[in-house]
Amino acid sequence: MRLFSNGVLACALVLAGCESGSHSSANKGNGGGPRYRIAVIPKGTTHEFWRAVHAGAAQAADKLGDTEIIWKGSQLESDREGQIAVVQSFITQHVSGICLAPNDSQALVEYVDQAVQEKIPVVIFDSGLKDESKIVTYVATDNYNGGVIAARRMGEVLKGQGNAILLRYFPGSESTERREQGFLETLQKEFPKIDVISSDQYSGTTPEESLTKATQVLNKYKKEVNGLFAVCEPNASGCLGALEQTELDGKICFIAFDPNAALIRGLESKKVQGIVLQDPVKMGYEAVMSMHKHLQGEKVPKRIDTGSTVATPENISEPHIQQLLKPAQYQE
Repeated sequence: MRLFSNGVLACALVLAGCESGSHSSANKGNGGGPRYRIAVIPKGTTHEFWRAVHAGAAQAADKLGDTEIIWKGSQLESDREGQIAVVQSFITQHVSGICLAPNDSQALVEYVDQAVQEKIPVVIFDSGLKDESKIVTYVATDNYNGGVIAARRMGEVLKGQGNAILLRYFPGSESTERREQGFLETLQKEFPKIDVISSDQYSGTTPEESLTKATQVLNKYKKEVNGLFAVCEPNASGCLGALEQTELDGKICFIAFDPNAALIRGLESKKVQGIVLQDPVKMGYEAVMSMHKHLQGEKVPKRIDTGSTVATPENISEPHIQQLLKPAQYQE
């Protein structure tokens, strides 16, 4: 699969720290161009998760035949103003529809409202909004259940007792907040002998920030901690490095959320006891397909769950787990 850059769009949308590209199939509408131009806006563009989402969105464009997707997002997931600027630029262009993964559940509500007022429908994916009354649908993992899965895996490994740390991600990120809630509530209900000794620390949005924060937290609780949960890929990458620096790798139960090469190696060596897996390719695909159905006048469900499971050292070789661990294969 080949993704083509859109030089004209890149010049029109010169926004610092943003990456863009477009993809469409060869089949065009009656006017010689694509019938629909759908903007796909991720939270960020640097993590493997978003590259897999991009691949899924491009697959949808290939299948549809009359649709161009325009991929653009800020480099960092913490760049609220950058994402807002991207949304506003697509409103100005009056694209056919917008698929958005909001990096702030409250701050983006106003701009989704603006798009809808301009008769540009919006599909939300990956992470929700505080007000979803005006969107077409929400395409995402059940993130609360992802936290439940993480808690149950930790409870299994720790045999129902010990001390756990939750390292949070970034305030306003609805998807990770739901994971955090699911994890904490499940431990409390199902594993009352597991004590959460730290759950109020935020890692930041990069592996480097997470490495620093996780090292601080682990050094503080080094003699007490038995388990650690990191709620997303950049968070987990930094935590794995911190476990190695503090010489706790392989000695405590580490549960991550979303894979990358380092985390997969950690799973193989049993430094990671579980990785909660989403299906980012399916997420990108379903977001674009749902928007297309809406534009065609078809009814779309208000919520589309793209599923979640957990990879462990015991099931890592299973084909379905391998497919979710290495979604980059979809981009080949």
